[in-house]
Amino acid sequence: MQVSEAIERRVSIRAFKPDPAPGAVVAEILERAARAPSGGNLQPWRIYALAGQPLAELKAAVAANPFGETPEYDVYPPNLWDPFRTRRYQNGEDLYASIGIPREDKPARLRQLARNGEFFGAPVGVFFCLDRKLGPPQWADLGMYMQNVMLLALERGLDTCPQEYWARYPQTVAKFVGLPDDHMLFSGMALGYRDEAHPINTMRASRDPMDVWCELRGFE
Repeated sequence: MQVSEAIERRVSIRAFKPDPAPGAVVAEILERAARAPSGGNLQPWRIYALAGQPLAELKAAVAANPFGETPEYDVYPPNLWDPFRTRRYQNGEDLYASIGIPREDKPARLRQLARNGEFFGAPVGVFFCLDRKLGPPQWADLGMYMQNVMLLALERGLDTCPQEYWARYPQTVAKFVGLPDDHMLFSGMALGYRDEAHPINTMRASRDPMDVWCELRGFE
C-alpha cells in the first residue's frame, strides 16, 4: 500500500467487529510507529494498549461514571469561532445523520457519545500519554506518532478512531494503567476491524479546498 493510498483511505471508524486483533500485529504497529519524528529525538510518547479482560474492566469502570471527571485539558477552545465552529457543527450533523439521529433527539446523541467509552466495540484500546512537563512541540510529536499508528494499522488490514474523548477520564485511565503522576493522558484510540455493514462507517468528514488554507508562492 502506498502512503498516498493509506492517507486517502484512513477514516475514523465508529463501529467495529468484535474479532480480536493479533497481539503480535498490534505490537509491531506500535513499535514501527516510533519512527515518527520528534524534536531533539525526545520520543515523548508513552503508550498503553489494552485488550481482552483488562479492556472489559476499564470499559465497565467508565460505564459506572457516565458524567466523566475533570478533563485533563480543553479539547476545543471555549467560544469556538468560525470557520472552526462551522466545521465542527457540520461534522457532528453529518455523523448523526448517517445513523438517523435528528438534532432534537438529545438522549440518542448522548448514547452515541457514550459509545466512545466502549471504544465503539473495538477489540483494542490504545492510550497515548506524555510527561506533564513537556510542551506543545512534544504534543505535536505525539500526534505524528498517532498518525503513524493509524496508517500502519491500515497497512495491516485494521482500522482506527483517535479519541480525545478520553481526556474526560484522566483519573480513571491513569489509575487503571498505572500511569505515573508526572505523566498525563493525551488521547485514546480504538483499533480493530471495521463493521462494514454499519451505516456510521459510511460517513466521511469533508475537507475544505486547498485554496482556503494554503498559499503557494514562488513556484513556476
